[in-house]
Amino acid sequence: MAKQKGIIKLKGTIGDITFYKTEDGYMAREKGGIDANRIKNDPAFQRTRENGAEFGRAGKAAKVLRTAMREILQNCKDRRLSSRLTRDMVKVIQADTVSVRGERNVIDGEAELLLGFEFNIRSKLSTTLFAPFTTEINRVSGAMTVAFDSFTPVNMVVAPSGTTHFKIMSAGAEVNFEEESSVIQTSQTAMLPWNAAATLAITHTNTVTAASTKPLFLAVGIEFYQEVNGTMYSLKNGSYNSLALVKVSGM
Repeated sequence: MAKQKGIIKLKGTIGDITFYKTEDGYMAREKGGIDANRIKNDPAFQRTRENGAEFGRAGKAAKVLRTAMREILQNCKDRRLSSRLTRDMVKVIQADTVSVRGERNVIDGEAELLLGFEFNIRSKLSTTLFAPFTTEINRVSGAMTVAFDSFTPVNMVVAPSGTTHFKIMSAGAEVNFEEESSVIQTSQTAMLPWNAAATLAITHTNTVTAASTKPLFLAVGIEFYQEVNGTMYSLKNGSYNSLALVKVSGM
């Protein structure tokens, strides 16, 4: 793979060279590869087929989780979220010690490996929100709780320039990867001023199905705003907002 230079950028195929655009710029690569029919049927490519099946399963699982978190995810994601989450889902699937290779899956894997996953790599929750909080997932009741003690925003929140207000949000999701469905509840604070005045204690409880046997995910995020003439505007179109998985309970 080569990077294109010069004023004129090409897209398409010329001879055996394919030109295309990525997030890293305009690239070029030589055409080639193995015949698809051979990959599907040749015993020599058995491992390739197994890896492909599991990668496809990981991609589908990543989409299910993204869809489950959609309500609070829209303003807290980066452009490479899909590929990053798929990559980590592959690790979850590879942790399956029950199924044979090629049939490993999320349910028999280790969903807990997703703990700490950042949905916006450009603005991580771990380097944005320093106020300590506790988390709990109660499978019996289905309650997923996050609790903050009172904290001083200017000391505990690293806010981008122009911030006047922020809000903290959370989501509890029960994800059924087999049926590609989910149950989710979200919570959020009112607009909180980013200043030196201590906040009140904050507790969010998001409840899903009681006694669920599905993987459960608890996410916490923060969004930044700027007040102009009494109206709140999302700062930089949400590019500095953060969201991360702070508690995960597998099967």
